[in-house]
Amino acid sequence: MAKSEKGPKGKITLKVAKNCIKITSDGKKRLDLSKMGITTFPKCILRLNDVDELDLSRNLIRKIPDSISKFQNLRWLDLHSNYIDKLPESIGQMTSLLYLNVSNNQLTSNGLPVELKQLKNIRTVNLGLNHLDSVPTTLGALKELHEVGLHDNLLKNIPVSISKLPKLKKLNIKRNPFPKPDESETFIDSIRRPENLYVVEEKDLCAACLRKCQNARDKLNRIKNMAMTTPRKTIFPNLISPNSMAKDSEDWKILSTSS
Repeated sequence: MAKSEKGPKGKITLKVAKNCIKITSDGKKRLDLSKMGITTFPKCILRLNDVDELDLSRNLIRKIPDSISKFQNLRWLDLHSNYIDKLPESIGQMTSLLYLNVSNNQLTSNGLPVELKQLKNIRTVNLGLNHLDSVPTTLGALKELHEVGLHDNLLKNIPVSISKLPKLKKLNIKRNPFPKPDESETFIDSIRRPENLYVVEEKDLCAACLRKCQNARDKLNRIKNMAMTTPRKTIFPNLISPNSMAKDSEDWKILSTSS
């Protein structure tokens, strides 16, 4: 059996790190160092800063250095399930990031730098299972956000700026000590955006849009009326129609004659 190239538990060398690079299904390079007992951010991986994705989740890391910003191509950063209590200000320089998971750490509200607002392309941020007692309003500046995780924190309210995020589709704020039990539901209702329903008055529509809406309504009404007036046929799948046997006999006779 070949000897493992991994060093002692938690010790990451450049050679070990290189062997942990994988190619994702969409052709991206992912450096997967999860579940390796790492206690300190391995500086050697800065020499692999051309990777697209970095997974340091489920380790024992307490601090992320400013030098992480050298990963300028990084689009996916997973740091969940460590002991991180603060994110570096330099994280704002990682403008290619689309996904950031720092859930299940020791983060406090003071540990979230205002530089997060510079992540203009980010779509998913998971801050759940931390010690946040407030949400930085800077998150409201991230207009490309689709999903935000704030569950299992110490939050008592959510900034209005979060509810106004134009592309927000999913918000998890469960298990926070909101003053009222139903406050989370009320807030979630406020960000729900119907995808196919737009309520406007006819006078606010242009002629072409009004005509299109009327045609669609008329078509829907016709379908509805047909459904109401068309009698339903009783279906007996095993019942043979009265003349089916006779028809089969006639077809057989014709076939026999012709042969």
